[in-house]
Amino acid sequence: MPPRSTANTPWRPTADQLQAAAKKRLRDVIAPALDVLFCGINPGLYSAAVGHHFARPGNRFWPTLHAAGFTPRLFTGFEDRALLDLGYGITNVVARTTATADELSNDELVAGGRLLRRKVLRFQPRFLAIVGYTAFRIAFDNRKATGGRQAEPIGATVVWVLPNPSGLNAHHQPAELTRLFRELRLAIG
Repeated sequence: MPPRSTANTPWRPTADQLQAAAKKRLRDVIAPALDVLFCGINPGLYSAAVGHHFARPGNRFWPTLHAAGFTPRLFTGFEDRALLDLGYGITNVVARTTATADELSNDELVAGGRLLRRKVLRFQPRFLAIVGYTAFRIAFDNRKATGGRQAEPIGATVVWVLPNPSGLNAHHQPAELTRLFRELRLAIG
């Protein structure tokens, strides 16, 4: 069993641990009535191996959250549960762990979208922020969706779409990610 990760003592998984992570699921960081439930596409191998969301070094989620004003300081993926104290949480469209989101099928994304709707109706966050345009378009059968606030809520929850902050997503540079995430932050009030 790998050592326990904390904010102060993160560990890097070995190649064998990364391979074994493909069979793991990542626990949601969620509670009722959050201000924002951030929703990734699916867990990567690194995140599943260490047991924390957006944990891979180089992922721009945490720097973007801080720069956009969601966190009082720069958090790491190993501090994902600390988001609950700020009124935020994290889940994924698809629970299956993969090396890249490209390994997911459209059917998995559609099924994940159905499960996500049920989760949102159960936990009732004020905002659902899906980080991944293509994943949102497929999961919610809205092929022409653009970023930002979506016309259709889920119950009383406002749906907001943001770019994927993965370092693999070269379409959005840090300044633009910060600007787009800040738009959500300002909408929350």
